[in-house]
Amino acid sequence: MDFQHYFKARRGEMIQLLKKLVDLESPSNDKKAVDACTAFAAKGFRNVGAKVTRFPQQEIGDLYLAEYPAKPLKAHQEQILLLTHLDTVWAVGKIKTMPFYVSGDKVFGPGVLDMKGGAVMAISALKALNELNIKTNHRIAIFMNSAEEIQSEASVKLIKKFARKSNHVLCLEPALPGGALKVQRKGRLVVRLECRGKAAHAGNPEKGINAIDELITHLQRLKKLTTRQITMNIGLIGGGEKANIVADQAWAVLDFRFWKGSEKEYIIETLKRLKPKKSGARLRYVIESLTPPMERTEASSALLAKARIIAASLKMDLKAGKTGGGSDASIASSIGTGTLDGLGPEGEGIHAENEHLLLSSLVKRTALLTELLRQL
Repeated sequence: MDFQHYFKARRGEMIQLLKKLVDLESPSNDKKAVDACTAFAAKGFRNVGAKVTRFPQQEIGDLYLAEYPAKPLKAHQEQILLLTHLDTVWAVGKIKTMPFYVSGDKVFGPGVLDMKGGAVMAISALKALNELNIKTNHRIAIFMNSAEEIQSEASVKLIKKFARKSNHVLCLEPALPGGALKVQRKGRLVVRLECRGKAAHAGNPEKGINAIDELITHLQRLKKLTTRQITMNIGLIGGGEKANIVADQAWAVLDFRFWKGSEKEYIIETLKRLKPKKSGARLRYVIESLTPPMERTEASSALLAKARIIAASLKMDLKAGKTGGGSDASIASSIGTGTLDGLGPEGEGIHAENEHLLLSSLVKRTALLTELLRQL
């Protein structure tokens, strides 16, 4: 079956599905909005023969798992897990100034590339398998995350649970420029550093303990962790009350990035060793979020080799690359399951107003995904 020809003939259907998903604006922190979008996507999976399970949530959007075929899983039957997310960084109403439209080979709109195009690929691939009555030797499970952009404990637990039950994990995040897959991703550690001091009149600073001075001292020390492998960004900072008052409190939120789990441990050990420099000052740190790095493992390398053979049959050359951002693939990979990321379409402008995907890439990558599901 020539799936590239098959999906090329169905570009109109794919565009219309993508438009409906994009028009259902779904910022991570708006539960009502993101629930409407994920529910619509879940209906799409049901319509192509999948069994859909909802995992209700109180604060974030509901989470979903679609399983294809819908019949019960046989004992020892293999499973492929697809990862996609429907939440975006764009607030409700952005569609008015950043509308969905097609211009030549480019499809524009908030969330079109990151990553509603991936959901369209998954629904379209299952629809092809169902309509053409193509049987696979394994169950296909699709996890739909509603809080990937902000990460949540509930989604992390479910991803790990489903990845442990799977032989392979395929993440439909956008491809790197040129179509390369993402086989390595930086891990991310977000830390809030807080300092406490003692207020005093600025005319007599020796009677107080300046928490801002204390904070600056520790930020300078932590900045020395920066190497080619480790980066630190001071993303937020605050403290004090007035210019004529010695600041009794100060804080900063730090974003560390790293390629290896051992580098994460080094950062945490450094944080543990921090001690107040000024007598009477107090210091503490809180880890606000942690995304593990996606390291290149033997299991993932073996999966990449298989994927390259299948891609070659479609006259596609799959290259392997790496990126600084994290994704749900990092979580799946961290428990040892062979994982490939960046199987989604090519495009540009993630989290920017020129966000768009390439329609030709959407067609080709959906054909590749369908062949991976059929042959892996």
